[in-house]
Amino acid sequence: MPQAPTVNPLLNFLPLILIFIVFYFLLIRPQKAKEKEHQNMLTKLAKNDEVVTTGGIHGVIVNVKDKSLTLRVDDNVKIEVEKNCIAYVKKTQVA
Repeated sequence: MPQAPTVNPLLNFLPLILIFIVFYFLLIRPQKAKEKEHQNMLTKLAKNDEVVTTGGIHGVIVNVKDKSLTLRVDDNVKIEVEKNCIAYVKKTQVA
């Protein structure tokens, strides 16, 4: 009776390894780059920047603290929000 050829066990894991590599380059790596860009944007927040929060609130930065900032959303209306809740900067005040 002829003996079946043996297959290298590493070849059985090759499809899983390829799937992981594809996920890394299509999902994980771009997400990390986007997160790094967002953190860089948060560190550059300054007074008088017009920003939008993740909740959709538009405002102008009045005061910047370590972990939070104060937004002026209307005349005599100020709210304090966490820095990580800022989605993007609409306009930066040019000095």
